[in-house]
Amino acid sequence: MQIVEKRGKSVDEAIKLALEELEAEFEDVDIEVLEEPSKGILGMIGKKAALVRVSLREKPDTKVEDILVGILDLTKIDYEIQSVEYGEGVVRVNITGNDMGLLIGRKGETLNSLQFLMGLIINRGRSREERVRVLLDVEDYRAKREESLRNLALKLSEKAKRTHKNVVMRPMSPHERRIVHTALQNDPEIVTFSQGEEPNRKVVISLKR
Repeated sequence: MQIVEKRGKSVDEAIKLALEELEAEFEDVDIEVLEEPSKGILGMIGKKAALVRVSLREKPDTKVEDILVGILDLTKIDYEIQSVEYGEGVVRVNITGNDMGLLIGRKGETLNSLQFLMGLIINRGRSREERVRVLLDVEDYRAKREESLRNLALKLSEKAKRTHKNVVMRPMSPHERRIVHTALQNDPEIVTFSQGEEPNRKVVISLKR
């Protein structure tokens, strides 16, 4: 972690000088005010500048990649981290390689568990406002899965319209259910809701009454 201490006529000026040296933005650092400025007697004697300590935070995408490499190296799976992108509080990672089916697991369960674990590790000690969401994908498995779910949701909504009966989908994870709800939320004839208990909670597609 890079740390600098700077003095300035004011706390703001000291922080600005530290940010310039670190080549960082305000949201990328932690700031500790070590000394408040003092005007001294008659504005001259004992006058003291502000002193701040500014620490550059480790970027979430870098930390996620480091942690993920440490975990995957233990599995002995032949893999490559193809991309790591960070934006709007989300770190998106795509992994490629051989035997990726082992990493995905049955219906994505292994990948979901790894993603959950990564979220717990990266957010340890962070406040609610600082939390980062981690999205792991393997050879665009999630992207393809999401597209498949959206298409299935649209197909089943047409069945509900045609038969005038509720259509109950198979049990899905919260993330998958959210995809279905989102895919149909703008259909004026359809309403969706979830029923049942985890891990057997299902989406029901129904006609609006």
